[in-house]
Amino acid sequence: MDEYIVSARKYRPDTFEMVVGQDAITQTLKNSIKNNQLGQAYLFCGPRGVGKTTCARIFAKTINCSNPTPEHEPCNECESCRAFAESRSFNIHELDAASNNSVDDIRVLIDQVRIPPQLGSYSVYIIDEVHMLSQAAFNAFLKTLEEPPKHAIFILATTEKHKILPTILSRCQIFDFNRISVEDIRKRLEFVASREGIEAESDALHVIAQKADGAMRDALSIFDQIVSFCGKNITYQDTIKNLNVLDYEVYFKVTDALLSGNYAEALTIFDEVLKKGFEGGYFIGGLASHYRDLLVCKDPGTIGLIEVGDKTKTRYLEYAQKCSTSFLFNAIQIANGCDMSYKTAQNKRLLVELSLLRICNLATDAFAVAQAKPAQNVAPKQPVANTVVAEPPKQYSTPEPKPVQPQPEPAKVVENKSSEAPKVHQENSAKPPAENLLSKIVGLGGNAEDKPKVVVEATFDDSKLGEKEYSLSDVVSAWLSFVVEKFKTDSPRWSSYFNSHLPELSANNSYVVRVENEEKLKLLSPKKEFVQNYIRVKLDNRNFTYNYVVDESLVKKNEEVVKTSSERLSDLKKNNPDVAGMISDSDFIQV
Repeated sequence: MDEYIVSARKYRPDTFEMVVGQDAITQTLKNSIKNNQLGQAYLFCGPRGVGKTTCARIFAKTINCSNPTPEHEPCNECESCRAFAESRSFNIHELDAASNNSVDDIRVLIDQVRIPPQLGSYSVYIIDEVHMLSQAAFNAFLKTLEEPPKHAIFILATTEKHKILPTILSRCQIFDFNRISVEDIRKRLEFVASREGIEAESDALHVIAQKADGAMRDALSIFDQIVSFCGKNITYQDTIKNLNVLDYEVYFKVTDALLSGNYAEALTIFDEVLKKGFEGGYFIGGLASHYRDLLVCKDPGTIGLIEVGDKTKTRYLEYAQKCSTSFLFNAIQIANGCDMSYKTAQNKRLLVELSLLRICNLATDAFAVAQAKPAQNVAPKQPVANTVVAEPPKQYSTPEPKPVQPQPEPAKVVENKSSEAPKVHQENSAKPPAENLLSKIVGLGGNAEDKPKVVVEATFDDSKLGEKEYSLSDVVSAWLSFVVEKFKTDSPRWSSYFNSHLPELSANNSYVVRVENEEKLKLLSPKKEFVQNYIRVKLDNRNFTYNYVVDESLVKKNEEVVKTSSERLSDLKKNNPDVAGMISDSDFIQV
């Protein structure tokens, strides 16, 4: 029985050309050999499994090769190369700093450096995990590292460059190794599979490459594990089963359920995921990545940013057309927020389920808008009015407007089914909008009133509205309707402020809303477009506009007058005659 060698050792590169994903570094090392510009110390740093020690060995073998190729690669045929391949070379010395990190170990190394090589031109000392050396060992190593014998070259390798003393860094040429891309790892795995006579699906190799997280050594170790499980035929299903990876199909099913408004199916799928042993945080993180990939596929110029197999990429392209950009963007925000809050949540499962319901609510809101917009073309356009019929401005331009508190009566008028806005959804649409899930399910992380019932997107299409005539009373009614639907329960402060600042008709027949100062103007300006579009839908007139005007006189008029207790009692008796006979001045307690 032949001795089994793991793929990470069997297919370890022995030339610069075979190194994967580090072209800039290998080319620099080859040029330094070509120009005979060898430094006395090198520092190779980067993540695990990206080729640091491998490149150090190839570099040491090449500079001692007696017959290098024209491309400045080792010939693998001379005595020095054969001795290296058979692990009997006395020119290359490897030291593990994790277990030899004391001052005494460095002293032994310093004594060994003085001995010239017996074969070849250089003695190369490769020190792995050099950051594990103690500070005293670093200090003892400084002088030799800066001025070693002519035949000595040091190559230090580490995964944590920040732990190395600056005095050491200043004496080395530093090479930063990068993580290997998923595509490069997949191609290397295809090469190994072909050499081993193994048939492997491209999607399966993609999963292995993603699981390796940029480390070729990890990818080859996972590959050996999958071969032990699958044999000579590696399939995608067997790979995800062995590696305990969630299938793309799970996320496609969840997306289908959420887009159709079937939150029950989405919760059922999540329950099945939990029963398979997956963490909720792993699931929601994968869902955020899934929506990210769908969003990337919306634009042909960014399709190359997703790292999946060709078959899966085609599937993503198909599904991307089913989802709107706004839905994907908001779904990513919800999933990402859940992922960040997952570790600190008390009820982790409930947190993920609420996030799924919020995403489902996004889909149903988008469906409602999609059903409402085309229906607006059914009604014939009204003739263009040259002037806007308006009531006299004196009715709403009194010098001291009193704050109007939201009363039940105005709310009833706004909710009247004969108004214009409900007709957009109920009478003209071919199909009624889907129900808002947040209004049906108790205990969600938000109120159903967070969004107005007439949804107006950022890309508002006013071409589908008419040019119906309206008056100042119609504008004020639409304004109050917006206040009721937007701030009915969740923000009484905003409700009171909007109710006390009503639109007015100015001298040039334009509508204005007076505010106290520039700060209020900056606060309200971002909301203007949303409010304006809402009123346009209510009025069925695409031409409606209004502006904010700073009126500093409102500050003094709205200031609260401080009164004494006697003055308050007098006002009470004056406004309520029945109270005057019940309370005397002597009975009133001064507060």
